[in-house]
Formats: sequence, structure tokens, C-alpha cells
Amino acid sequence: MAKQKYYVVWEGHSTGVFSKWEDAKRQIDGFPGAKYKSFAARDEALKAYQGSYWAYAGKNTKTVTKSPAQWESVGVNLNSLAVDAACSGNPGDMEYRGVHIATGKELFRVGPLAEGTNNIGEFLAIVHALAMLQREGKPSMPIYSDSRNAILWIKGKICKTKLERTGRNDVIFEMIDRAEKWLSINKVTNPILKWETKEWGEIPADFGRK
Repeated sequence: MAKQKYYVVWEGHSTGVFSKWEDAKRQIDGFPGAKYKSFAARDEALKAYQGSYWAYAGKNTKTVTKSPAQWESVGVNLNSLAVDAACSGNPGDMEYRGVHIATGKELFRVGPLAEGTNNIGEFLAIVHALAMLQREGKPSMPIYSDSRNAILWIKGKICKTKLERTGRNDVIFEMIDRAEKWLSINKVTNPILKWETKEWGEIPADFGRK
């Protein structure tokens, strides 16, 4: 039996603490820049709701929370970008985002998009980060991802998904095509590093739904 979780929505169509993911999801779907997080206990969720989203963004609420100082002590470059994806089902509604590790600031978020997979989201998130950092003149800023598959796909410059095109996910496949084209004509100079979740806790861009 799945453990009860509580979902805090700081910015959405309606805000508050929700005991069902379906109720929380209705508040964030289609809301630009929605801010939310899951918690294992109701009192923790209520306390978090009274505070700032940025005090909890990217932090693991299920185990001991890692701090930027702890990450730095094991060699994590804080002036870097963390990316992550989430998918409600496989396939399912897919989204991804990028977060600056030192500040916890969300730099981009895309989705939800219908009928995607987590691996596709991870791949697109890295390419999105690479293109953004190139435009901003930051060719050496590291990018952290917790997906080995996505990192390998970037190195191969191809999204090796087995997902079938259905019509409902045409947007995702168009994004894959653009991402692969970007990789084919641009030199990747930003280090793409594996985020070691077991040692460091959840990646700062984590959606907090595990």
C-alpha cells in the first residue's frame, strides 16, 4: 500500500495543502511557473506552506536534507545547472525543468506534454540547458543530470526512445527532432555530469513526487 503524501502548492490556480496528487495537479496544470512539492507528513507540509517555496525547492523531504554546503564539500560545483524530468505514467504527461544549484532558482520549465516518457524529458532538459547556456555565453557551466540514459543519448546525439508516435505526442517528437538537430550542428562544451543521488540526495531540480 502506497504511503500517504501531502502536496503543497505555493503558486497555482489555487494554493494550499492537498492530500491527493490529482487535486494538486489540477492546480498546477496550465499554470505558468507553478510551484509545488510533496511531503511525507501533514505537519511538515503545513509548515512548508507557511514558508517560502525556495526554502524547499530541490530538497529531499523524505530523507536527510542535503544543503549547498554539503554538496560543495563532496565536489559539486554550485555555480551549475541541475535538470530533471517527471512523467505521470509511462507514457504519460511529461515535464522537465532546470534549476540553478547555488540559488535554487528555477531557470526554465516545460510541460506537461501528453504521452511522453521520463527518459525523453531528461534528454530534452539537457539539450534545453545546453542551448540556453550557449545563448547566455556560459560555455563552461556544468549541467547535472541523474539520468545515465539521457547523458549517453546526448553523447550519441540521438534520442533512443522506443516510444511510438500517436498524434497526441506530436509536439514531443517535434521537440526531439529540434534537439537532435541542435546537437548535430553545435559543439557541446558544457560538462554534463552525473548527479549521484544515493550520496547527495535528490537532484535540486527534482519535482518531489517520488
